[in-house]
Amino acid sequence: MFLKSLKAVVITTLAALSLSAFAAANDPLFINLSTDEPGRASMAINFGKHHFSSGHPLTIFLNDKAVMMGVKAGATKFSDQQQALSEVISSGALVIMCPMCLKQAGFTEADLIAGVKLGGPKITGDALFKDGTKTMSW
Repeated sequence: MFLKSLKAVVITTLAALSLSAFAAANDPLFINLSTDEPGRASMAINFGKHHFSSGHPLTIFLNDKAVMMGVKAGATKFSDQQQALSEVISSGALVIMCPMCLKQAGFTEADLIAGVKLGGPKITGDALFKDGTKTMSW
């Protein structure tokens, strides 16, 4: 009898945990983008675009090597990614630039492409810690 009760508790617990892993219809998506590999970056942005079009609010956080996708100096190498970022921004998604990463790369806020917001504790924190937010990293 004890094993039967234990089995029921374990099954119930696992079921509850697995259900909590699924996103609700409009849970926000926060993508941490740190790569400068064009293919990986396109995958991340397109993944976000797909879920954004399905009703999930989208934030893309550009940091580390991905800084180049959010600055005018990256227009040649990252033209496709900048076009995709511009599309999600114009549709209402939020693209945030890591301020420390921007500075370390030798750029300023004036170097950002149109629509990219300079991050900080409030803007980044509000997006990252919004209830139900799911995160992914590339």
